[in-house]
Amino acid sequence: MPKIIDAVMAPAMGSFFYDDQAAIRSGLKHDGFVYSGQPQTPGFDRVRIPSTALSIGLILSDGAVIWGDMVSVQYSGAAGRDPLFDRERIAHICRERVIPALIGRDCAGAAANCAASIDADVPMAIRYGVSQALIGAAAHAGRCTMTEVICQIFDQPLPTNPVPIFSQSGDERKLNVDKMILKRVDVLPHGLINSKEKFGTNGAAFFEYIQWVAQRVGELGGEDYQPILHFDLYGWIGLGISREPVEVADFMARCAEAVAGFELLIESPVDYGGRTAQIEKYAELVVELKRIGTPVKVVADEHCNTLQDVRDFCDARAAHLIQVKTPDVGSLLDTARAIGYAKQSGVGAYSGGTSAETDLSARSCVHVALAMQATMMLAKPGMGVDEGICIVGNEQSRALALIERRARIG
Repeated sequence: MPKIIDAVMAPAMGSFFYDDQAAIRSGLKHDGFVYSGQPQTPGFDRVRIPSTALSIGLILSDGAVIWGDMVSVQYSGAAGRDPLFDRERIAHICRERVIPALIGRDCAGAAANCAASIDADVPMAIRYGVSQALIGAAAHAGRCTMTEVICQIFDQPLPTNPVPIFSQSGDERKLNVDKMILKRVDVLPHGLINSKEKFGTNGAAFFEYIQWVAQRVGELGGEDYQPILHFDLYGWIGLGISREPVEVADFMARCAEAVAGFELLIESPVDYGGRTAQIEKYAELVVELKRIGTPVKVVADEHCNTLQDVRDFCDARAAHLIQVKTPDVGSLLDTARAIGYAKQSGVGAYSGGTSAETDLSARSCVHVALAMQATMMLAKPGMGVDEGICIVGNEQSRALALIERRARIG
């Protein structure tokens, strides 16, 4: 059994940018690709800065090198998340605390290795990247996929069906919808409704956009294509209309009527400013949506970051679907636990993440979503649509092909 004998680190780039959510919500305008105005969140020297990452490579005794990528989410420092990614600080913690704990350990025990090397107080980015490498090392040692390693750890049956893929448009909110439709994505378009301009007065711009999306699906997709429509509002129903669950539910119901015939998901309709309030008010919103009989579903994201957060949202029935935002959860094993807990609770589990992460972290997340059979998973990284669909879709297809072959030949 190969052992971990050393580790190296290499600076890496994320696929998109880190954005100061507080500054953008304050009403800043686009100036080309950047935002005009001053940052508001600690750590940001500009409102939009390139996302950075740090790769960690585990050197194994058989000569193999297994990598993982440490990275944070696009809206770092917002809604209870870890602060902006600091590559030098992350590297220092790894050198002083993480790597020494890994040296000499057998590769096969991914769960034990994660527990032994990743302390509870280290940044989520470290837990994220190191767990990728440790699960990858276990897959290398076992000559199998990361999916099979995770299935074994959590006593899950090997998957035979793909997980539906959700693609996000970025700011090219119409052009990229056409791409998604042509590629017949399962869930679309996210929409990035993160400003007053995109939401409009009393939600008029958003209302017009969702109707256009539904119409465009019909024009380009044909009668046999019926994707789920999923829009992320970054709290703008609360900012632009009302924070009261009854009024929020009424607006969401009118949106569902406007795209009748499609399943509609609305993510982050309101940001109540804190974890406790978010859980309480979202639970009220779920009850109100049921009372008025609308099929629209609410998706939790803000203030639902860690594994414990996911459990608490599920226990309170504070959403129909939870985004398990992988870099915020930390260890990929905790992402698996979060997905499993949501499913056991009767809540949908969306394996999410961020445009700001890397190709390697995105591929690693595919195996968790596939092993735990998440409700859907994000096409990532980046905001270009094509790249994320390619990276996530191809990784899933390859994993399923290998698992099917092993099942067939025994």
